[in-house]
Amino acid sequence: MLGLIPFLAANGVDFDASDTKIHLATGNTENPPIDAFYAGSFQSWQEHQTKRNFQGAHVLGLISLGAHRWLFAGVYRVLDCQPNPAADGHFLYSTTPLDNQSDLIGRVIVEHRRTRASYIWCKPKIELPIVEIRREKMTVPDFPGYNTVRISHANLKTITRQKIASWHAALANVSGIYLIVDTTTGHPYVGKASGEGGIWQRWIAYIANGHGGNIELKKLLNEKGAEHMQHFQYSILETADTHASELDILSRESHWMDVLKSREFGLN
Repeated sequence: MLGLIPFLAANGVDFDASDTKIHLATGNTENPPIDAFYAGSFQSWQEHQTKRNFQGAHVLGLISLGAHRWLFAGVYRVLDCQPNPAADGHFLYSTTPLDNQSDLIGRVIVEHRRTRASYIWCKPKIELPIVEIRREKMTVPDFPGYNTVRISHANLKTITRQKIASWHAALANVSGIYLIVDTTTGHPYVGKASGEGGIWQRWIAYIANGHGGNIELKKLLNEKGAEHMQHFQYSILETADTHASELDILSRESHWMDVLKSREFGLN
């Protein structure tokens, strides 16, 4: 099975593997690297480090897909490392992607059984066998169905900014009741979408400012800072035809507020 390093070399990606750190990017549930990749900001995400983790001349980024599989996210030349002024004790790297790899990033998937270390030297014994080369670069999955929507703020931002067709077609043509959860506290907010543009148009408002005009969400973001919206998770409780009456939708919104106790213990 072909390994990643010789495959990159054969495709003209020129770097000294012996002076390269492999970054096994896993992040956490609040800030997963795959979300940054979907948004086109993985390089910036990777440049923010809690320690001086990239001691070599290059860093090879791999993003966890689960089940010992990793998505190739590029090889970057390390240019500089300075203390991060935005995070005490952290470091901010400056990197630049190598040539001849843009059509490989996001398409090549390798296998590797990670131990505890997230940063390892690219030694000869590290094989990184290629298990798949996708026809297209990996992107946010297509719309999964109304009953299974559960997306982060970062993913919703990517979906709306890129106007991903399957999501737009599904959400712009239905009214309904949706749920926003602050994942740091579990506090719910029940909202409704009605009229032209449906749920799609309503959710765009949250991408713009995080609160969509809701008093409690606005208060929360004033207290925690606008960046706290990154902790919001979005799902759909039920859908209705865009021609459903406003009274019917208000009734269903009130029902879900009662069921989830979002007035007493949440953000309504």
